[in-house]
Amino acid sequence: MHLVYADGQGNVYDHPELYGLARSGDMIVELLEEELIPLPEGAMLSLLPNTRAVGMNPSTGEMLPLPEGSQAVGALLPQGFTRLCLPGYIKTDKSYKLPLFGYSAVVWKDGGFYVAAEQSDDPQKWNPMNCDRDAVHSGVGSLTAKYPENRLYGHLSNCALGYECLTSSNTFLNRWEGAVPVSYSCNAGCFGCISEQPDDSGFVSPQTRMNFRPRVDEIVQVMLEHLKTPESIISFGQGCEGEPSTQAKLIIEAVREVRSITDMGYININTNAGLSDHIRGIVDAGLDLMRVSTISALGDHYNAYYKPRGYTLANVEKSLIYAASQGVYTSINYLVFPGVTDREEEVEAMVEFVKRTGLKLIQMRNLNIDPESYLELIPPPQGEILGMKTMLEIFREELPEVVIGSYTHVPPAGEARQKKAIVRVSP
Repeated sequence: MHLVYADGQGNVYDHPELYGLARSGDMIVELLEEELIPLPEGAMLSLLPNTRAVGMNPSTGEMLPLPEGSQAVGALLPQGFTRLCLPGYIKTDKSYKLPLFGYSAVVWKDGGFYVAAEQSDDPQKWNPMNCDRDAVHSGVGSLTAKYPENRLYGHLSNCALGYECLTSSNTFLNRWEGAVPVSYSCNAGCFGCISEQPDDSGFVSPQTRMNFRPRVDEIVQVMLEHLKTPESIISFGQGCEGEPSTQAKLIIEAVREVRSITDMGYININTNAGLSDHIRGIVDAGLDLMRVSTISALGDHYNAYYKPRGYTLANVEKSLIYAASQGVYTSINYLVFPGVTDREEEVEAMVEFVKRTGLKLIQMRNLNIDPESYLELIPPPQGEILGMKTMLEIFREELPEVVIGSYTHVPPAGEARQKKAIVRVSP
């Protein structure tokens, strides 16, 4: 398990003597063999600027930072894989904030790269290697030509071609889960927002938020183009927008119109679910799936990260319970971070939250954040750090009916919401 590091020019090496180390929260820890898997297809190595890698002398157990001029290296995992540890490093500039990515510990072992991770879902649908970029270009050309006045297709074409976003790419490939962003505003001030940051945050947002309010007809066009197969999913709530439920009136009108035309596929919303009344209206309009973003089931931790405006975690729970009561297949987009999510009190609170809300699916998503900034923001640990593998084992044992995954799924047979019969009026 040899240390992986980079020189000042970005060339990556494995250290001939030192073993690789990792971080759990703010602690440097040893990596365990059972935590390592071969670097998955679609993963990328990433430099950690303004850091020094930390390794271990296997003979003495001494932890040694590499000389200045070296850089720590991490791995960025594709969907379907949950990281278990962060890279082992120290910052050379404590004021510097790492770019908003989810860095995982990586080592050199048996002639190849290994990462501290566990496969939590089938990675094939979200493997970037399975997205034909030529086909995306062709789809963009076809749909923007077909709907030249639809601003959503213009916006999504930049997401698909510029950012190579897989969800927007799916929109132009007419497959799996596609995107229909609707909101430029938000009712939360997330510390790690990937589409909008305050000028003084020190972070650079990796995406640009949409800056217009789409019309109902634009939304309906995107939805109908995508909902053409039984397993197709169209999703409100993307990384390039704010909170979709702030545009509940648009969504409700669009969903009702679409469901008056077709019952094909699934309509999903990715939401913070804080606007309970808005969520209720969206559910009643014909929503099939709902994924709620959360970082914790503990109020002080949740509030520190999301900075909710006009709602609380109790509103989120209320929305989930109502949606589940109406037959919506509910899940959480669980933003996980080694050394925090696996704290004893966090695990206990999340197990009870899942039981109370009747969740069907936990989507394990690696939190993209500068570790030091995040750890300074949230409450300190109250109990033992259990480890990410132990946390996953507890979830599977305590929540046997809940799917542990990584992305939105089509509900199993028998668990899909019953759609209302379509009534068409003859002209």
